[in-house]
Amino acid sequence: MDCNKEKARIANPRQRRDLKKLQLIFQTLSDYNRLGMIQFIGEKERSVGEIVKETKLSQPLVSHHLRVLKNNGILETKRNGPFIFYYIRDKKILDAIDLFSEIFKDSDIKDKTGSGLCSNWISSNFNKTI
Repeated sequence: MDCNKEKARIANPRQRRDLKKLQLIFQTLSDYNRLGMIQFIGEKERSVGEIVKETKLSQPLVSHHLRVLKNNGILETKRNGPFIFYYIRDKKILDAIDLFSEIFKDSDIKDKTGSGLCSNWISSNFNKTI
């Protein structure tokens, strides 16, 4: 079965739109690096340089992820002279991420990708500023 071909049949057009929007948000948040950036930005405004330094990712990769997060309504920007600062548009996203972390903290979800990701890596490597 190809999951992209077979979809639940939701009759209500508003529910379909809401589900599609939610799917796009979860896809945006499903990237490990993006979650880390969101955690690092937290309640502050952060420049690309600060994010590059903290994440140890390349500047082009950080810029790509920031653009995706901005285009999907999670981040906003503010210019200060030559610098662009990123901040979280709605701080409730931090609460939502914390809520999902709490719900699944004792679950038996395993990394089946073989990437060796540690479930606590984000919280231990990014300074949470909440």
